Amino acid sequence: MTTVTIENKARKAWMSLLAKAPPARLKELWDISSFSALKAELLRAPEAGAMMVQGRMGGTGAAFNLGEMTVTRCTLKLSCGTTGHSMVQGRDKQHARIAAIADALMQTDQATDVQDEILGHLAAEAGAQAAMRAAKAAGTKVEFFTMVRGED
Repeated sequence: MTTVTIENKARKAWMSLLAKAPPARLKELWDISSFSALKAELLRAPEAGAMMVQGRMGGTGAAFNLGEMTVTRCTLKLSCGTTGHSMVQGRDKQHARIAAIADALMQTDQATDVQDEILGHLAAEAGAQAAMRAAKAAGTKVEFFTMVRGED
């Protein structure tokens, strides 16, 4: 395995996909992948903690503390020396570990295999779910129109 140079934007996209994936589905894909037997050295074992979530009024206003949420983070290193990180919502340590290994693998020459076996499926399922939510929301859309009475 060799480490490849990646863009931050691409890494942000796959890390987001891994973090938002349903833990059971991610484990299912991981178990049937060719990477399921892969071992990695834990640099920071999966550990749960709290994180402050901030919000902004209208998306552009001053930041304010919305509240805390539980997250689990993990950092590990593959035998080739590539480091992977993860931070997932909730207390699922296995989810955090699998996401960290997938992050590390995505930085190696095996990235296309990870994309094909795991991330591609997760992206398709997330897209289908988003389309279903959009269709459901579109069903509640109300369109208003104004009638002109013919007066100037």
